[in-house]
Amino acid sequence: MPNYSAMQIILSFLIRMILPLLFVSCLSAKQDRQDSFKVLSKVEWDALFPHINGGDSVSTPFYKYEAFVAATKRFPAFLSNTSEELQRRELAAFLATISHETGGGDEKVMASFYDYGLYYKEELTCLKGCDHYSDTTNAYFPPVKGKSYHGRGPIQLSWNYNYGMFSEQVLGNKDSLLKKPELLVEDAELSFASAIWFWTTPQDPKPSCHEVMSGKWVPNQQDSLLGRKPGFGAVMNIVNGGLECGGVSSIRNKFRLQYYIAFCKKLGVDPGENLSCDGQKPYGM
Repeated sequence: MPNYSAMQIILSFLIRMILPLLFVSCLSAKQDRQDSFKVLSKVEWDALFPHINGGDSVSTPFYKYEAFVAATKRFPAFLSNTSEELQRRELAAFLATISHETGGGDEKVMASFYDYGLYYKEELTCLKGCDHYSDTTNAYFPPVKGKSYHGRGPIQLSWNYNYGMFSEQVLGNKDSLLKKPELLVEDAELSFASAIWFWTTPQDPKPSCHEVMSGKWVPNQQDSLLGRKPGFGAVMNIVNGGLECGGVSSIRNKFRLQYYIAFCKKLGVDPGENLSCDGQKPYGM
């Protein structure tokens, strides 16, 4: 007759030993799925941003790969093109844009200038607030008295209507960021989300940067007449065309484009066509 007592003891022992290991394994696999990003690894991220957080958050590092990856989960369209080349090109354009907005490189040392992306998290000239980013004529996203809507986060989100629109679409209500815009320099995931939101959200008559770089945007007749063509030049027009496009002589124009070319080299992808916006009429002008 079998010794059921001994068998039960052995079975109980195995259960106690194996189940915790299975649980840890499943938890680890789930965490890996949450933290991983197939288009860009942590190792690549670290290589692209060797001086990250070197400016106004050097004591408490703000920008982190994990926060960026978490933010991408909110926007399934981001880098969704099935072509690996278009994914890498769009990624280069996005990272170049946020690096240009947050860069801390020294123009006297151009050899390393484009390595200083994500150096600052906030517009340095507005640390005490800037009233000129408050559009008091906007009744739906009215600025709150005493609050400043200057550039914050990777894309340097600015103006009360952008804070309000992002807050409404991502947080579910417009007041969260209208009343507390400083959340964008306190919550790193939300900060990266603001950049990806801006990147993937068209604002009529502008297409989204994502539509342009993923090859989905086809210029209409008006766009064609005004010289707007698919390529990084159109991204420059969307982001800051009034100050950088249409033949405007601007150091911002030069550096934004060179950031893109630098990131294309780093990511091993061809930059494509229509890189400049010199011949493009800026939107809204």
